[in-house]
Amino acid sequence: MQKLILASNNPGKLREFSQLLAPLDFALLPQADFAVPEADEPHVTFIENALVKARHAAHHTGLPALADDSGLVVPALGGAPGVHSARYAGEPKDDRRNNQKLVAALANVADRRAHYVAVLVLVRHADDPQPLIGEGEWHGEIIATPRGDGGFGYDPHFLVPDLQRTAAELDAAEKNRRSHRGQALAQLIAKLKHGI
Repeated sequence: MQKLILASNNPGKLREFSQLLAPLDFALLPQADFAVPEADEPHVTFIENALVKARHAAHHTGLPALADDSGLVVPALGGAPGVHSARYAGEPKDDRRNNQKLVAALANVADRRAHYVAVLVLVRHADDPQPLIGEGEWHGEIIATPRGDGGFGYDPHFLVPDLQRTAAELDAAEKNRRSHRGQALAQLIAKLKHGI
């Protein structure tokens, strides 16, 4: 099995990505196993932040690294919360406060369209000139009253129009089939089948 570092300390991401990459003979290891510190995410785009996280983990470990950056984009709010989705309401990160701020910002706004974005970047080494990239978008709209108890982040307020259910009301398998992260990972897996 080829070792691949996950540039994240999120156990949910480790579990999800490990299951999906296992058939390709990758052993996904969290960066914490190598005492890799969290990378700064100074950029205004998802792709730049994912790339800096992947390069950071590869630099510290000498191994290929996978990173993702994802968030919610609301056109009526100029793209916010965007790359600041996890910290939209400030530190410390708090889903409840983030959702309250989002709903308040849209209180008198007619256009409630929103979409999740996920960008995955895999680098073979820290200076890889041609990283593998997968990107996905999941379109919906923001509702004021939360529904469902699954998922995380903005999921209870993210209505999937064709289902008339929120992301938090979907089971894990259905969410993974439709989600931004699922789409991005499918693109990346297609590229990985040719090896790294």
